[in-house]
Parts: sequence; C-alpha cells; structure tokens
Amino acid sequence: MRRSLPLIATCLLLVGRVALADTAEVETVQTQTWLAEAAKLEQRDPWQAAVRYCGGARQGSTESQYRLAMLYAFGQGVPEDRDAAASLLALAAQQGHQQAVNMLETIHYSSDKLPECVLADVQPAHAPVTNSASLNDVIASLPKQRRWIVDMVQQVARWNDVDPRFALSIVTVESRFQPHARSGANAMGLMQLIPATAERFNVKDAFDASQNVKGGVRYLRWLLDRYHGDVAMAAAAYNAGEGAVDRYKGIPPYKETQQYVKRVLQYYPYRTHARDAARHTTQM
Repeated sequence: MRRSLPLIATCLLLVGRVALADTAEVETVQTQTWLAEAAKLEQRDPWQAAVRYCGGARQGSTESQYRLAMLYAFGQGVPEDRDAAASLLALAAQQGHQQAVNMLETIHYSSDKLPECVLADVQPAHAPVTNSASLNDVIASLPKQRRWIVDMVQQVARWNDVDPRFALSIVTVESRFQPHARSGANAMGLMQLIPATAERFNVKDAFDASQNVKGGVRYLRWLLDRYHGDVAMAAAAYNAGEGAVDRYKGIPPYKETQQYVKRVLQYYPYRTHARDAARHTTQM
C-alpha cells in the first residue's frame, strides 16, 4: 500500500524534479558522487554518510532518500527515528524506488515528518552515545578457552568472502560463543543452525564447532548474495528465513526478528556488507 505524501514532502518532490530537469547531467554526476562517497563512509562513519545522503535527498535522489531512511530506521549514525524513516520511504516510493516500496509494505507506521537536513542545508543530529558493549568488548571478555573460536570464525569467514566482523557479530547474537548452545526451536551450536539448514549446507554434526561455523558462514554468504550485500536483510533472513523476507519484501514484522536485526547492527553497524560495498557502488 502506498502512503500519501505530506504537503511539505510533495513540495520538496516537485522542487527536486524541477531542479533536476534544469541541470539533469550535473545533478546526476553530483548525486552519484555523493552516493559513492556515502557508501564507503557507511563502513566507518555512518553519520558522515547520512550528511551526504541528506544532500542527495534534497536534490531529489531517490536512492539517497531510501538509504537515509534505513539509517534513521536503525539508528545508524543518526538518532533512530521511525517517523522520519517512514516519510523518507514514502517520498522515495512515490518516485518509483522499488526497495522503498517493498519496505513500506512491511512497516506499520506512517508519518508526515521529514528530517530537517532534507528540508534545509543543515547537518543531521548524531546518534546518541550508548553504553552497549561493542564487538571488541565481547571478544575481549571471552575466557581463554574460547579465544580459539574467534580465530576459527575469522578464517572461515575469509575463505568464504564474508567480513569476519559480520560473522563474529552473528555468532555473538546467536550463541555468545558457546559451541553446545541449543535453543527451544532446536537450533544448535555456535551459529544456531536448525536441522534443515545444517542438512542444506552439509553439516553432519552441528555441535562440531568447525562444521557449524563452515555451514553458518556459507549460509551468510548465500544470503548476502541474494540480498546484494544488504546487512539488515541478510540478518533478518538468517533469523526468520529467506522465505519470510521474500514474502514481506523486506524485514518481516516479527518482533523477534526486528530485535535480532537491531542486535546484529549493534555489533556490525553497516548497511552494506564491507566486502560487497565496492561492488555495490560500481553497480549504481
């Protein structure tokens, strides 16, 4: 269902189209430059990425509007603000951005609010500093007898072209580095593989740490390929299954899955998987 645009967003949409029509070639080059710079910055400074997406969004770039919406939706670099995210998604969807259309089908909120940085040439607010443990904190707190798991996960991740920090973030959320963890849903081991996933990726013993990680990381690589390096989508599919993500055309409206994605992004705070970012940028 398409959301109707607030009046101020409609005006912004019309002004942006006129500006782009007047200087189409210049604006296209400028917008592509913003997007390329922002995609790289998401890996190390998501707030600086948001600054560039704000500039692109003001010029009517639907890709900038969509990416800025996702930063606000998950509080990456900027304060988490679902109202701002909903308005930005509606703005991009009205201009035909398919991923924005898909996301609007999965969320249950709408708003007339747009970030101030989209309405005027000002910088967005910074995300608040939290006291949440970082991935480095988690790894540093592991007992010595579990440190070998970190090395093993990193090596398997490199073999499969997965950012080791993304794989470690999944292990952290799934099992907190406990090889014999088991959930009520019969998910097993370090990466909490359910029997169907273990069989799918040829894992004979899900409580064997090496087999478990090899199967789980191969599944992560498969999901990253399926969702073009989108970290949130891959994490959501790892939790709820790609069938649910495909059915809802985005992160499913399950409280468990939405909380799971937020926890993963706490440890791996990037919209695009690091090893896919360069590839993604060249395809824009």
